[in-house]
Amino acid sequence: MLDSFHAQGFFIMGGFSLPGVGQQMLDEVIGVVREADESGITPAGMFIAPESQGNLSGTHPEDTVSKVFTLHDRPEFSSFLCDERIAGILRDLIGPDVDCFLSQFIFKNPGAWGQPWHQDSFYFPFDPPRPIVGLWLAVTEATMENGCLHILSGSHTEPVHEHVPDRRPNANQGYMEIVDHDMSDRQAVRMAPGDLLVFDSHLMHCSTDNVSEGIRAAMVFHCCAAGTVDLGFEQFDGFKSPLHRFNPLLRDGQLVG
Repeated sequence: MLDSFHAQGFFIMGGFSLPGVGQQMLDEVIGVVREADESGITPAGMFIAPESQGNLSGTHPEDTVSKVFTLHDRPEFSSFLCDERIAGILRDLIGPDVDCFLSQFIFKNPGAWGQPWHQDSFYFPFDPPRPIVGLWLAVTEATMENGCLHILSGSHTEPVHEHVPDRRPNANQGYMEIVDHDMSDRQAVRMAPGDLLVFDSHLMHCSTDNVSEGIRAAMVFHCCAAGTVDLGFEQFDGFKSPLHRFNPLLRDGQLVG
């Protein structure tokens, strides 16, 4: 797995968790959405991002949600990280002292657009800038029809490319895209519920539109070395992302809490 990560920028652990683990996360995050006010901020300080293209409708609040952020304080999500298999991966890829700084649940409801080609490190103006590792858990099946991820193997060796705002009218807030790179060698990442994708923050990836009748849900955590400093305030004209919440995960190689 480590050889694959260093050569390709990712690896997949099939059947990492039972499908019921993801279903519990989905149930919990639906409750989070339903307790939020109109601002999209929940009583516990989580952030809800709506779909912006305006063609979605549904009976429940979660039917038009794109993502829910900063969930890794909640037991249903932090407990997933407190797994010795996760600890082993992060010790090998980051080191003995690791923080989880970002978490997001992705709904990808029927009709939702995909996210264009990007590198996650574009959103992470950190010192040191690397290593940063993403943990992408398939909550539902990820297929070509419901908008699975596509990746460009080996692109983690590239620097962070220029990103421009998503050029589609009514694109989701914050969506950026890479337009200066050939993506013809892309490969689709089909996944079953419980599969785990582990990937480098420089890996170029995107997702496609959900043209199915069902949700394509996933839970994603991002981890970095303890002591990493968020320089967003300096780099983004005084704006520091409220989504970055650094929680200790490993200290001296051991799981915290």
